[in-house]
Amino acid sequence: MKLPTTLALLLSVAVLAGCVSPRSFVPGQSDIMDVRNRAGLPTDIRFDRNGDELWEYASGPSGYETYLVRIGRDGKVKEVTQLITEERMLSITPGTMTKADARHLLGRPSDESFFNGEATWSWRTRIVAQPGFLIVRFNRDDTVKDRMVLIDPSGGSRDGGK
Repeated sequence: MKLPTTLALLLSVAVLAGCVSPRSFVPGQSDIMDVRNRAGLPTDIRFDRNGDELWEYASGPSGYETYLVRIGRDGKVKEVTQLITEERMLSITPGTMTKADARHLLGRPSDESFFNGEATWSWRTRIVAQPGFLIVRFNRDDTVKDRMVLIDPSGGSRDGGK
């Protein structure tokens, strides 16, 4: 093999390795080492009440997807869930849910801010293929005050759509 051909092959393998998505893991077959070796470090790790490890893979502050890989005590993947969906966003209920509930349902917010002692969290999302933000405001007692979706008029571009 010539050097340019070898280099092209290595670059192709590197690109494909970077394209591994958490949704490619098979519950009951993939294990914790598969996840770690193929998807890398998660953006967050937490545990639920029954001892399952919850590995969160957020696509960054500008991304629209956050996957949660649930790993059982046996080290096997139990399920892979896309957290940022319209159904999950609409289930955020003012007055009855807390910050912890919202965090568990949607994953880590892409932005957190405070105004007059009240927290506001936001997640990047797509509603009917239109980029935007889910905004959740919290009361001082950490219950959900309200939720809203704001469409991004720039279409998600960083230069304001110019």
